Amino acid sequence: MSDHTPVAKTRGDRKAAVGNVGRPPVGWAVPGIVFFVVFAIVPLGIAVYLSFCDWDGLNSPTMNGLDNWTRLFKDSEFGQAAWLSLLLTTISWVFQTPVALLLGVWAAGRQRSRAVLSAVFFIPLLLSTTAIAMLFRALLDPNFGVIKSIGPWIGVDPNVMGSSTGALLVVAFVGGWQFMPFHTLIYQGGARQIPDVLYQAASIDGAGMVRQFFHITLPQLRHTMTTSSVLMIVGSLTYFDTVLIMTRGGPGTDTTILPYLMYRTGFQTYDLGYAAAIATALVIVATGISLLMVRLTGFGSMRSTREGM
Repeated sequence: MSDHTPVAKTRGDRKAAVGNVGRPPVGWAVPGIVFFVVFAIVPLGIAVYLSFCDWDGLNSPTMNGLDNWTRLFKDSEFGQAAWLSLLLTTISWVFQTPVALLLGVWAAGRQRSRAVLSAVFFIPLLLSTTAIAMLFRALLDPNFGVIKSIGPWIGVDPNVMGSSTGALLVVAFVGGWQFMPFHTLIYQGGARQIPDVLYQAASIDGAGMVRQFFHITLPQLRHTMTTSSVLMIVGSLTYFDTVLIMTRGGPGTDTTILPYLMYRTGFQTYDLGYAAAIATALVIVATGISLLMVRLTGFGSMRSTREGM
């Protein structure tokens, strides 16, 4: 090495040199920022603007002040749709999280059949939501579907889609069946990052698999669970195509959640200004819940110990 080659002589210089290794320049983020602005920020800004307008989709929008928002808070149908959206989100989280967590931890292991079974389990994630909704609608048809034959055997009413509770549970189940593999993949990746030395130490101390799961796996997957929960909640709040194809908001209005109410208001009654207000309110609710979860779980203060490696 030449005598004129610069060398980091102090500990601070060496730390700075190591910290800068592997960090890409800001220019790498420009395509993503442009994409986000064009397809997220701009449409959101247009929706917020239209929420203060009266617009039928044909003529030019006209400002009407806070009329749409005043109507929103007085509309009992909006209140019911908001309640159903929160209920569907809660059911989806309670249903998907434990199953995805357990499957993800199992898939992170070294079982001989793990790879094959994991590949089969991830197949629903590759299918379109429309195809899945049409499939389950045919299977649950009380006149011609499989549910007509096997329903009485398993204690399920063949007309399960005809009841308010049954229809909502079916929507939650179908959504969970499709997207649970995605969250399983998240937990699988998180579980594989847990150091084996923790389990080895626990085994030496006499801890079994159950104690290792509750005292090592779950605490180590705390931030992974936050990430999965935020994605799951936002996804559940924006269910639309499943409801549109399977229930059309019925029976009655018992599955009319906020996205479907927005669609019906905008594209069936052509009240697009009020539909934009519903869409904006949905964005506010989803963002608020996500930020609250991040705040309460301490996810925002998490720092990677591998940054720059």
